[in-house]
Amino acid sequence: MMTRRGWWLVALNFLIPGSAQALAGNRRLGKIGLGATITMWVLLIVTVVVALMSYTTLLKVFLWDLSVFGLFTVKAPLLLLVEVLLIAYLVLWVILTIDTLRLVRLVKTGPKARFGIALLSVALLVVSGVTTAAGASKVNSLHGGLASIFEASAPMAEPSDGYYNILLLGADSSKNRDSMRFDSISVVSVNADTGRVTITGIPRDLEGFPFSKDSPMRKFYPDLHQGHGDPTCGWTGAINQLNTELEVCRDGSAIYPDAEKNGSTPGVEATKDAAEGLLGIDIPYYAFIDMNGFAALVDALGGVEITVTERLPKGGGPTYEGEPVDDWATGWIEKGTYRMDGKTAEWYARSRKTTSDWDRMKRQRQLQQAILKQFTPTTVLSRFEEIMKAGEHLVKTDIPSQMLPAFADLAVKSKKQKVTTIELTPDNGVDQYTPDIAAVHKMVHKALHPASPSPSPKG
Repeated sequence: MMTRRGWWLVALNFLIPGSAQALAGNRRLGKIGLGATITMWVLLIVTVVVALMSYTTLLKVFLWDLSVFGLFTVKAPLLLLVEVLLIAYLVLWVILTIDTLRLVRLVKTGPKARFGIALLSVALLVVSGVTTAAGASKVNSLHGGLASIFEASAPMAEPSDGYYNILLLGADSSKNRDSMRFDSISVVSVNADTGRVTITGIPRDLEGFPFSKDSPMRKFYPDLHQGHGDPTCGWTGAINQLNTELEVCRDGSAIYPDAEKNGSTPGVEATKDAAEGLLGIDIPYYAFIDMNGFAALVDALGGVEITVTERLPKGGGPTYEGEPVDDWATGWIEKGTYRMDGKTAEWYARSRKTTSDWDRMKRQRQLQQAILKQFTPTTVLSRFEEIMKAGEHLVKTDIPSQMLPAFADLAVKSKKQKVTTIELTPDNGVDQYTPDIAAVHKMVHKALHPASPSPSPKG
């Protein structure tokens, strides 16, 4: 009888923590255990029901920020509360398991059953502990990632002409650089209704662009940006040199006084204004991708599948003019279709010594699409902590975390549609030094607002 009692108590402690104490032990401890268990199950059921009905509502609840008397903001306090509750419940479960072993009275059970009951109790504790700890760890990763990536207090923006537009910047942010020049500049436009994504690639050396009408840079360049003329800022008027100009040659904080408060920088804001003037669209947000951490994100996603059409060298380039490629290349990216790891993908995005900037832009766009494709619910859930850890060191943005529910909903919709790309290159009739701004505006508008197909004639 004591043996059967022992098996039942251990099973009950695992299935309904607190029930063993309520039946055969400390009733007060049993009430605490049962109360905590029922509360956790109710919260879990409510969460699942809300997620099934509207997961965006669930995201809004968990991503809500708490402002404390206007002095500081606590990021996603409900996520922090969930983490604390899970850890507290795990501690309680350990206490209940130890107490259950006391109630079993192993010395009065059968000789063979003593070892089995103790082993089962420990095994079930490990299962429950690992599961609960894993849940707490994922919540901790999400909370830490949100606090690190979404630091901004920028206001939420409404769709502009039916689109959310985000300036996507890629560069090497090494501390040994005097100032950063963006290696990759593009604008991601997401249709606010359908989720359709359009990516517009802007050559980093493109010149002769206007700033948006309300840009403070208009004070210096009322017509077109033609360069600052100071060699420390670069002699050209290339769009990727704006960051240096605002950091080194001008008082950027005076020109864009709210940039830092909103999670941005003067150089980024000037580049935003330039992209707005060039493309003829409003761009409220940016996201900066640190190329030094880019490989970590690709690895966190499990790699990306890419079709390579041209053999590309790895390495920094020749040390003297005319040096053979085989002498300076540290490796090669061979032709073919295969899954690239992070380092290979980074070289694929940056290699340009044997090809043109236009070819590199196309490869970067190819990688962007491959990464978007890889962001499936299964991948995100299975590699959640790796993705969040990579993101903390990879991405900076002024997108408010409150925008994430809407973007998550659009991300699901976008999976069903093909990504459209526009490259502002000579192949598409865009001159690098004297672009036809009106023609660029028309090109972008046509891509974002394609004409509806004419109905087929009857009969």
